[in-house]
Amino acid sequence: MKASELRGDYSRAGSDYVVEQDWPGYSPEEHALYRKLFERQSKLVPRYACPEWIEAIAGLESAAREIPRFDRISKKLRVATGWQIVAVPGLIPDDAFFTHLANRRFPVTVWLRRPEEFDYIVEPDVFHDFFGHVPLLFDRVYADHLYEYGKGGLKAMRLDAVRMLARLYWFTIEFGLMKTPAGVRAYGAGLISSGGELAYCVDDPKPQRLPFDLERIMRTEYQIDRYQERYFVIDSFEQLMRETAPDFTPIYAHLRNLPLWT
Repeated sequence: MKASELRGDYSRAGSDYVVEQDWPGYSPEEHALYRKLFERQSKLVPRYACPEWIEAIAGLESAAREIPRFDRISKKLRVATGWQIVAVPGLIPDDAFFTHLANRRFPVTVWLRRPEEFDYIVEPDVFHDFFGHVPLLFDRVYADHLYEYGKGGLKAMRLDAVRMLARLYWFTIEFGLMKTPAGVRAYGAGLISSGGELAYCVDDPKPQRLPFDLERIMRTEYQIDRYQERYFVIDSFEQLMRETAPDFTPIYAHLRNLPLWT
């Protein structure tokens, strides 16, 4: 079965939602579309991405030419940070997602968007997952944070606090900004892989750019169908790791009955 045919089809996934990538099944047209996406973002990231992401992508030259082979990237990741990537047919349930992260496995969607979705896709595809997420898995501090997030996610499920924890993921892993000597830069995958929001999040005067505040993040609603109205800015991945290290149990209890920021 071709990877493109797995979109929305979970029937061939295992109990952990993992599927075979079937790299030979990608068509020349899919590789060409992926390459076009890669080329577009590669023109933007030197100006807008954080140095850690730029350094990491430099070691993945082959990923610019064609849809990457997950097994080959995983070999490099295991050496660098102990991670690997696993193929999935799309978004997966929270318990499976957190379990993968807690075992240093990052789920990457196997199928690629259609040409008419070039500028916007409502759900993650292989380009978003690989280009946006995978490079920073080579950064040891970031990778360790994501591992701890996975363990925290399993705990949040037991505490009925996944929605609060999901907001942390959204405003950091997906849409996070970082202070750098050159100014604010993006590290979130949703920004890195976006043809429009990557420049918007750094240059446009409209959105708020707030200092990282764990409790405020957990109380802040986000938009899934338009550019964000606010972003949260970290000083470094070390700060992100440090400020998310405490036990969230009392934080969840404190925030549970407080109103949300919208």
